[in-house]
Amino acid sequence: MSFDRLGLSPELLRAVADQGYETPTPVQERAIPLVLEGRDVLAAAQTGTGKTAAFVLPILQRLQPAAEADAPASLPSRDGRGRPRAGRDTRWSPIRALVLTPTRELALQVEESVRTYGARRPIRSTTIYGGVGFDPQVRSLRSGPALVVATPGRLLDHVEQRTIDLSKVEVLVLDEADRMLDMGFIQPIRRILALLPAERQNLLFSATFSEDVGRLAGSLLREPASVDVAPRNTAAELVDQLVIPVDRRRKRELLSHLVRSRRIDQTLVFARTKHTANRLAEQLYEDGIAAAAIHGNKSQSQRVRALNDFKAGRVTVLVATDIAARGIDIESLPHVVNYELPVVASDYVHRIGRTGRAGVDGQAISLVCIDEAPLLRDIEALLRHPIASEVVPGFEPDRSIRAEPIRFRSAVPPRAQHGRPRPSQAPVGRPQPGRAHAGRPQAPRPQRGRPQPAWQGSQPHRNGGSSPSHAPWPRNGGARQSGSPTTLPGERLQRYPATAPAIPRRD
Repeated sequence: MSFDRLGLSPELLRAVADQGYETPTPVQERAIPLVLEGRDVLAAAQTGTGKTAAFVLPILQRLQPAAEADAPASLPSRDGRGRPRAGRDTRWSPIRALVLTPTRELALQVEESVRTYGARRPIRSTTIYGGVGFDPQVRSLRSGPALVVATPGRLLDHVEQRTIDLSKVEVLVLDEADRMLDMGFIQPIRRILALLPAERQNLLFSATFSEDVGRLAGSLLREPASVDVAPRNTAAELVDQLVIPVDRRRKRELLSHLVRSRRIDQTLVFARTKHTANRLAEQLYEDGIAAAAIHGNKSQSQRVRALNDFKAGRVTVLVATDIAARGIDIESLPHVVNYELPVVASDYVHRIGRTGRAGVDGQAISLVCIDEAPLLRDIEALLRHPIASEVVPGFEPDRSIRAEPIRFRSAVPPRAQHGRPRPSQAPVGRPQPGRAHAGRPQAPRPQRGRPQPAWQGSQPHRNGGSSPSHAPWPRNGGARQSGSPTTLPGERLQRYPATAPAIPRRD
């Protein structure tokens, strides 16, 4: 079937042809006619199968007839900070279509699709997401967009500031619904739903179905048409999957070897934590490999710059946490590497779905240490088949190494465990008298002439426990045995005090 049989307008057909697409994907073939009919739709498909175009194209067709007539309504009086004055009636141009996404990156890519497919007959659209200035988004809303792509948290910020009108929404899309639920957006979603008109079209798109997604669909959709074009929780067929066993302390060395030997070229690498992502990118850069990290602690401008450099080929390795597993769409990405396996097996499917997209083959390589054997078994059980394995010469795993728990493995230094340092760990010099050694805090000392507190036999530990007040930090740079911070495979022990936890930022 070709696109011209789906009922799309000539302008949209020309825009699709401009992008080089001739045949719709299965989810597009089945969903587009249903959306054009005005029905609620529950769609599940593997990542990389064209879900975005499946709802963007019919929504554009619905909005285009009145797009030229759209104009901003009367706008509120504003104070010196650009926000509406208290007590004033804030009438804004109502939004006709609202797309909710879990991440900023996905919001930007959906809006980019709106601009791409609407090139022949543009409509006003904008994105609303956290991590950037509020006032520029207010100005974009004042221009009267017919379609808004938003993350739930920042959208509610605009609702509270009365800078957006959701009373006339005709179409609501929940994109990557399962990911939004995984990220804890169920309450913000319910608050947003309460602000929308009862009569509207609802579209729910998800990579996987879960009980939570089913409950949300049951409360949101009315007599929905179901579009399920692939078995649930399965990996894309065009992705060649491979497991390479390796010791936990040699993962970075192996990854550098694979890149420098051109076994893999441009690749998206997944790590579990922001710290690991940053450290791995720095180490790869020291190895002479152009690398960058992208995760939630990066500013929006840093994330956009890193992603643009990666797409342009200026960066060979982009190291990401799972925030990028759903939100990054890179055309013809040849490789994905799981530097660390995800704790949740279904996240593996979303990670490797970044490659093998749009009919182009890709490869997903997982570097697996002995600690991650249970995670690998969970993934293979989810996929219902074993993943091929290959040992790289020179990186054969040491079978004498015992598995350690991933989440709460003790960070006891090697010397305390085995009586001698491991060869891979550089010794740490002795601090100079009277000076704090760089990167290692001094043990607290009681001040003279002052009474000791009642707890003088112990000092409160930074992680909430206690340790002897006279016990210094280990000279080999490791952490204390009692109440020590945890590390994950592939991470080195931190030799600096843990900073205060960052305040979570709403997207």
